[in-house]
Amino acid sequence: MTQSLADRHPVALVVDDDLHRNRLTVLFRLLLAIPQSIWLGLWGIVVYLAVVVAWFAALFAGRVPQGLHGFIARFLRATTHLSAYVFLLAEPWPPFTGEPGSYPVDLRIDGPERQNRLTVLFRGLLVIPALVLAYVFRIVNDVVAVLGWFYCLVLGRMHKGMRDVSAWMLQFEMQTYAYWALATGRYPSLSGGPSA
Repeated sequence: MTQSLADRHPVALVVDDDLHRNRLTVLFRLLLAIPQSIWLGLWGIVVYLAVVVAWFAALFAGRVPQGLHGFIARFLRATTHLSAYVFLLAEPWPPFTGEPGSYPVDLRIDGPERQNRLTVLFRGLLVIPALVLAYVFRIVNDVVAVLGWFYCLVLGRMHKGMRDVSAWMLQFEMQTYAYWALATGRYPSLSGGPSA
């Protein structure tokens, strides 16, 4: 069943992966992720400052300016790419750019939208329940990734069910971060899985 445009969440995971994994890259997956982790850590400092500016802009103008929104969206996409790589949701080494459509597990983020100034004002408090659930999902995703690591080493492919449940949890986590970072005014949703 297709969701109507009004019903679909403005932030969603798009999965286009064939489930095949190279055993050698699976074996060294965490080591291979180190350069990306360092890059995202440095980029994250600048994004944090951009979110502060976006907060003031959304508070006064009712929306995040296009340039700021695009910058934050690229960071969220790059974070998604790295998370998908570490969780074995995709095989190729992720790009550093966060460019849309550049990775088999991608994050679709709609353009800037009008946001309720009151929810922008209290965004840091409103996001707490979703952050707690996203934290729990991250722990579960870590467990699924460890199980998936053994599965991939033995069979050279990721189990579809494990990949799908992991992608669903990652989608909620990224919707939470997008809500916190003002990339969307829509609260994270447990409904709807990643699209293929």
